[in-house]
Amino acid sequence: MASLTGIAAAYRWVSGVSGRYRPPVTEFDRDLVLRIEAARTEAEGVVSLRLVPLDQAPLPVWRPGAHLDLRLPSGRVRQYSLCGDPEDRTYYRIAVRRIPTGEGGSLEVHEKLRAGSVVTVRGPRNAFPFVASPRYLFVAGGIGITPILPMVRRAAATGSGVDWRLVYTGRDRASMPFLAELEALDTDRVWIRPDDEFGIPASGSELLEGMPEGASVYCCGPVPMITGIRLDLASSTGQAVYLERFSTPPIVNGKPFQLELRRTGVTLDVPADRSALDVVREALPDVAYSCRQGFCGTCAVRTPAGESVRICVAREPGGTLVLNL
Repeated sequence: MASLTGIAAAYRWVSGVSGRYRPPVTEFDRDLVLRIEAARTEAEGVVSLRLVPLDQAPLPVWRPGAHLDLRLPSGRVRQYSLCGDPEDRTYYRIAVRRIPTGEGGSLEVHEKLRAGSVVTVRGPRNAFPFVASPRYLFVAGGIGITPILPMVRRAAATGSGVDWRLVYTGRDRASMPFLAELEALDTDRVWIRPDDEFGIPASGSELLEGMPEGASVYCCGPVPMITGIRLDLASSTGQAVYLERFSTPPIVNGKPFQLELRRTGVTLDVPADRSALDVVREALPDVAYSCRQGFCGTCAVRTPAGESVRICVAREPGGTLVLNL
């Protein structure tokens, strides 16, 4: 995946139906101070953190697809999917892949956080909701297994009443986290597909092979994988497809504009190929954001007129966008 600096944007897309449904994100205005009970290597370049409360009180409830905002030692805030057991409220678990070419968040997790470290998180919140269905197909690519894993467990726990399949892809087995946990499930329903064993890239039709008829499709992974699945399902009518991705889509036909930060007292130039959020973060590094695709609302900022603007996607071509920042 190109970037794992923030949790992926998630949305439900129904094949054959125009438009897009953007699920509401439940916001929790609370910070939790947690201790890292264990840091464990799950695969090459992937570490999981087991987070426990300092007072041993039960942690807030969460559901498959939820994520946490993790405040790092530098002050950066990054979003990571919960990949533990929603029924066990004694701990939270997240997993992070090291991205040397990223913006530094994953490097901090790998290099600065250890067992015994105390961290602050906000949430959990859910922008990738797991909806009840009699049939599922789960498709995960690499670290995209993190939000999918609790969903698969939930589907498997329902017994014979639910038909489900999982396709899990990655560069090779050594780079794919949680293989042992998945292989402990029904092996007839779990297909582990490393690229070095099956060839690359996997087509959308290959990933969808064996999909239960009328299944709800949950997919998290790199953009090419998601694109392939969408193209293959484009002619299906009424097919519910829930997607989550970690990379930011390109700005198409962007126009430059100016950004006035009213409280800070500065005016910034936003180039045609950059977002307002990217430019704001250079002046205000602590500004909150999550998906950078306009769905979740984390980066929403008020204008002097009282309007709410999501600066990850907002543009004012040829003019000036004024924000209360």
